[in-house]
Amino acid sequence: MPYGTRLAAAFIVAAAAVARPLQAQDAISSRNAVVDGASLQYLTAGKGPAVILLHGYAQTSRMWRPLIPRLAERFTVIAPDLPGIGDSAIPADGMDMKTAAVRIHALARSLGVEKARVVGHDIGLMVAYAYAAQFPAEVDKLVVMDAFLPGVAEGDAVYNTPTLWHFRFHGPTPEALVQGRERTYFDYYWNEFAADRTRSLPEADRAAYAAAYARPGRMHAGWQYFASFPQTGKDFAQLAETRLTMPILSIGGEKSLGDVLGRQMKLVGTDVKVVVLKAAGHWILEERPQETMDALVSFLP
Repeated sequence: MPYGTRLAAAFIVAAAAVARPLQAQDAISSRNAVVDGASLQYLTAGKGPAVILLHGYAQTSRMWRPLIPRLAERFTVIAPDLPGIGDSAIPADGMDMKTAAVRIHALARSLGVEKARVVGHDIGLMVAYAYAAQFPAEVDKLVVMDAFLPGVAEGDAVYNTPTLWHFRFHGPTPEALVQGRERTYFDYYWNEFAADRTRSLPEADRAAYAAAYARPGRMHAGWQYFASFPQTGKDFAQLAETRLTMPILSIGGEKSLGDVLGRQMKLVGTDVKVVVLKAAGHWILEERPQETMDALVSFLP
């Protein structure tokens, strides 16, 4: 190949590398902020209006890495580890959805965010709802992804479903039983709550999450969110008395809680779009990544 051709090719390769930074995982920064005396770890990328992404149980902010580059083309993305989970500090108290929302709101304000789009999956959607309900003037849009709202119609039926025994599995004896067997415990979630376990979480993510929760104090901290469900039910019943008016997207799996969540959100909001993904279970971002990300990218602008 002549030198001039090689040089032109080199410039094309270099230009392509510069043009694709938002597609690369290394474009995502990991940072820490001290909020109310406790450190919160968060991933961030992009610029523009803020989008806050809140992960669920058995995961950390890592779950959002496939989505962040797409959102970062238009938004400033902030994806924190929930208080007590991942690399965020374990608070001395207040391990419940409503308090977690206050802490995430404080994180957003510390970063100069006055209004945001808020997205949550699993227990993260409960924190997202609590954020929107407590600070409605500061939420442009709300996305809730496959779980339920304690304290709202049908919430008690979900909480009391016998097969969802894990809601009440916490305390000293469960902690002793699971210690050293975190991966076995979490594989139950990742396999049984998927419509097809072969399309659930990949091995690298499973290993990372199990290691994160196996660290001292982390299993206890994560379980405090489940322990808070009775209080959360009381909190949400009160918050639901005032309906949310911002646009809401409810998205969930047909084989999970997509239908229930959609009905609940229509009770607590006035402008609700419901998407139920066919043949999908609880882990919609992993089971149906294209459909889930397309729905979010279409709704959030």
